[in-house]
Amino acid sequence: MNALAVDLDRSSGVPLGSQLSAHLRALVTGGRLPPGARLPSSRALARDLGVARSVTEHAYAQLVAEGWLEGRHGSGTYVAAGGGAAAPPGPHRPAAPAARPLLRLDTGTPWIDPRQRPAWRRAWREVGAATMPRGYDDPRGLPELRAALAARLGRLRGLDVDPDDVLVTAGTADGLRHLLAALPPGDVAVEDPGYRAAVATVRAAGRGVADLPALAPVTDLGSVVAAYVTPAHQHPLGPPMSGRDRLTLLAAARDAGAIVVEDDYDSEFRYDVAPIPALASLDRDRVAYLGTASKSVAPSLRLGWLVAPPALRERVERHRELTHDAVSWPVQRAFLALLRDGYVDRVVRSARRTYAARADRVAAALAPYVEGPVAGMYATVVLPQDLAERAHAAARRAGFDVPLLSDYCRSASLHGLIVGFGGCTDAELDAALAVLAPLLSGSTTRVVGDG
Repeated sequence: MNALAVDLDRSSGVPLGSQLSAHLRALVTGGRLPPGARLPSSRALARDLGVARSVTEHAYAQLVAEGWLEGRHGSGTYVAAGGGAAAPPGPHRPAAPAARPLLRLDTGTPWIDPRQRPAWRRAWREVGAATMPRGYDDPRGLPELRAALAARLGRLRGLDVDPDDVLVTAGTADGLRHLLAALPPGDVAVEDPGYRAAVATVRAAGRGVADLPALAPVTDLGSVVAAYVTPAHQHPLGPPMSGRDRLTLLAAARDAGAIVVEDDYDSEFRYDVAPIPALASLDRDRVAYLGTASKSVAPSLRLGWLVAPPALRERVERHRELTHDAVSWPVQRAFLALLRDGYVDRVVRSARRTYAARADRVAAALAPYVEGPVAGMYATVVLPQDLAERAHAAARRAGFDVPLLSDYCRSASLHGLIVGFGGCTDAELDAALAVLAPLLSGSTTRVVGDG
């Protein structure tokens, strides 16, 4: 056992052995030393406290005699089974039942096929058998992982990049932080409603946030240094950015000398047609691309990637090198194994089928007011404010946290619900829909559909 938190007062007239026994008694009766806890040997405790061994032996003997401690031959000294904190006398109060945690049906919690768990475990066993780097690793990320990501981006997102163009990050917000550090001073435009973590990241960097009306063409970026957008699947309204609006946005960025930051958070989960090519494929010099493993593998993995415009890449790399800001080596190695062995492709395909089926369940349960989304893991239903709040409260009483659309807005005046269907089971989704459907059936509502 580690050293005990005991403070002896050598200027006191109370003998050290008596002080020590009083301290230990208080630790036992207060529950800090639970029944069965093993105490340090009298020799080790004397050394830790800087006292003679006779002091610790005296204290242990006293507490054994009182029944707080017990000696076990050949094993050591332990808190007696009957020791520990005793509840003070008082009126009996029945224990309050533990509150059941709310199940959050949000925009970002993915469904992971449990049949793929053996491959997940194999990847981590491989990490355990690998030799760790001797010092700080390459802040850009493992070369093998950057090569695998570059190949994947070319295959799935239409991005023709080299491994040196790819920087491994600790997620989307981390990649955005590095970009902000490389940009000149100025505000950043963010879609409204939009990704709340992006807004918080921009503000934490000491920059102002300019509201960019979601789903509206962007024709002027003259007042900002960058614009943060989600063109493949607008977060949280859903529709993709049209081809015409993509070209208009890029023209506005070129005219203003601004950077477009593309958050490609869930583009793999389009289940009606092939995923829409990345905006960055149209202009690598003007668009910074952010990808993430949070929606495909797990949010807790905390891993993503950044493809910065060539003019910014050197500044981003220098900043990461100076701050030793590299992603965890074991996480990178594990993700490399998951990519190499096909795990990521399999869980994406499986999740895509699951989301398509669940989107149909949402549309059927909330019909005729909701059209099924065709991408992602959530549906956004626009409602009158009072109905949205009533439905949100009813869901919470039933054990579900169904986010309010207004929580994603800043200057926009939109109300409704975001019904996520990734981080739940089919039975849980049906239970939540059973609460929402009767409330919505008597009101005219609409969903912001995916195009």
